[in-house]
Amino acid sequence: MTSKITKLLTLAAAGLFGSFCAVAQPRFPEGYFWKKLPNGLEVVVIENSKVPLTTIEMAVKNGAYTEGPEYSGLSHLFEHMFFKANKDYPTQEKFLKRTQELGAIWNGTTSVERVNYYFTVGKDSLNAGLKLMNASIRFPIYREEDMQKERPVVDGEFQRNESSPGFQLYYDVNKNLWGDLITRKMPIGIHEVINSATPEKMMIIKNKYYFPNNSLLTICGDVKHEDAFKKAEQIFGDWQSSGFDPHVKYPIPPFKPLDKSVAFVKEMSIARTPMIMIDWQGPAYMTDSASTVAADVFSTIIGLNSSKLQQALVDKGLASSVSFSYNTSHYTGPISLFVVPNPTKLKECYEEIKNQMSIWGRPDYYTDEQLADAKAILLRDHSRAMEKPSSIPSQLSYQWCSTSLNYYTDLTDNYQKITRADIAKYMNTYVVGKPMVAGIILTPEISKAANVQSFFVVK
Repeated sequence: MTSKITKLLTLAAAGLFGSFCAVAQPRFPEGYFWKKLPNGLEVVVIENSKVPLTTIEMAVKNGAYTEGPEYSGLSHLFEHMFFKANKDYPTQEKFLKRTQELGAIWNGTTSVERVNYYFTVGKDSLNAGLKLMNASIRFPIYREEDMQKERPVVDGEFQRNESSPGFQLYYDVNKNLWGDLITRKMPIGIHEVINSATPEKMMIIKNKYYFPNNSLLTICGDVKHEDAFKKAEQIFGDWQSSGFDPHVKYPIPPFKPLDKSVAFVKEMSIARTPMIMIDWQGPAYMTDSASTVAADVFSTIIGLNSSKLQQALVDKGLASSVSFSYNTSHYTGPISLFVVPNPTKLKECYEEIKNQMSIWGRPDYYTDEQLADAKAILLRDHSRAMEKPSSIPSQLSYQWCSTSLNYYTDLTDNYQKITRADIAKYMNTYVVGKPMVAGIILTPEISKAANVQSFFVVK
């Protein structure tokens, strides 16, 4: 940032254009190195010799936000199919045998704006690990017998989530928050889409998003960047660019702003512990990157034991826990308040929640000491996150997909520059007095005893 958060706003504009614009060398900490191959693949090498291991990660700008209802959950299924058959290892048994030979630890994740895959191998297996990644991401084989095995695995994850009252509340809040675009915020998918997926649909996903110019290769560990870049170019250099920007050809529809507040009561016999969730539509990196930084600082203030919210709810016995968060997103991201209320004081708890929200905009809602403590916590959290080399690629690729590499590099310093004015702008733009979705889940018996329907409302 030049002054306060000006530079972050500048970075947001740069992030909109994707890999087809000239990309300047990003700012990086010591030991980080970046190169963009002629085919558009960005490669980051992080030299970290704490342990004699190397983590190879490939991240793709794909995920729930690319999925309309007809494809909901297929990015997640695609991730599962990644670790099956490919050109070099034409059965999953041969693929697994190869990972065992390399002593590899491997996994993948699917989120709203990123899908990523990694292998952690011994430092002497860098070339072999890169070749395995290359075969998996470029030359998958979608065998029907493999899909028959994997569809129920992916759908089973969904079913397990559905058995959780917390997920049921989360899902209904999101239905109200995002409307017809809910599938673009829910990676878990739709049962019918997952269970009817075909190899042909997997190829549709691949042919839309799985190109070098929509991907980031990160190599982190006991390596030298010159050698790592050389190997990466030898192995991935002939991966053909799509010739188009996937996010221009397949644009993400804008999320419709919430026009009024909504409150609902959900009764379920499995919800033995009541839960309250209140969400707002928050900032998008592409339009207000400054507020995404202020959001993290304010959320950390709220999490302090000394915060007014914690004292009003937890210390006074109205709730057993309370948290406030924002999920950094390239597109509109959610702001969420989550409370586990005292079942015997539901009305008092909700009234105090509304009271706290009404004073969030006041300049005395937190102290200078609390602001300083929050910044110190974020600094310590970053230091701890840097202690495990195998997790660093995932931290970096999340920001590459949703923000930018410069945002990643500058984030810790920018936390320290956040002012009261920055936080006030964030809160007054997205939270204070803004439309929200409030939901409570509990058993019918508790709901009836407390007459929850009579007071769990929004004005």
